[in-house]
Amino acid sequence: MKIKTVFEHSQEIPTPYTCMGQNINPPMQLEDVPTGAESFVLIIEDVDATPKPWTHWMVFNIPAVTQNVEEGKVPVGGVEGLCNNHTFGYEGPCPRYFQGTHHYWFRVYALDTMLDLPAASEREDVEKAMEGHILDKAELLGLCTRPDNLE
Repeated sequence: MKIKTVFEHSQEIPTPYTCMGQNINPPMQLEDVPTGAESFVLIIEDVDATPKPWTHWMVFNIPAVTQNVEEGKVPVGGVEGLCNNHTFGYEGPCPRYFQGTHHYWFRVYALDTMLDLPAASEREDVEKAMEGHILDKAELLGLCTRPDNLE
C-alpha cells in the first residue's frame, strides 16, 4: 500500500499544511490497497515533539473504497478520534513551537474490519482495537523546519 501527496518522502511539508499557512490537511491518494480491506486508520504524528509522539490527526473507520482524502476535509465516512490536547481535527506542523526540523509520519493502516469505537476515542484505544486486524500499512515522512526569520 502507498500514500501519495503533494510532497515526496523525507521532503518539507508545504506551508499551506502548517500553522504558517492555512493549517489544513494535504490531499492524499491511497494506492495498492490489499484485498479484504474494510477500513483505514490514518494517523499523523510528530516524533520529535513532547510528549512523543504528538498526534496531529487521527481518523478511523475510513471506508476501504476511499482512494482520495481531499485537501482540508475529513475523509467521507471517517471518524475523527482525539488528538493531543484532546481536540478533534487536523493540526498541522507549527514551527512557532520548536527549533530545527521535526519529522511527521503519515501512516495509513488497512484493516479487515470497522472499529466499534466512539468518536471521542483516544489513540491508545484505536491502536488496541486495531490489533490483529492490520492487513497492511503505508508510511510517508514529511519534514517541517523552523524558518530562520521566525520570531
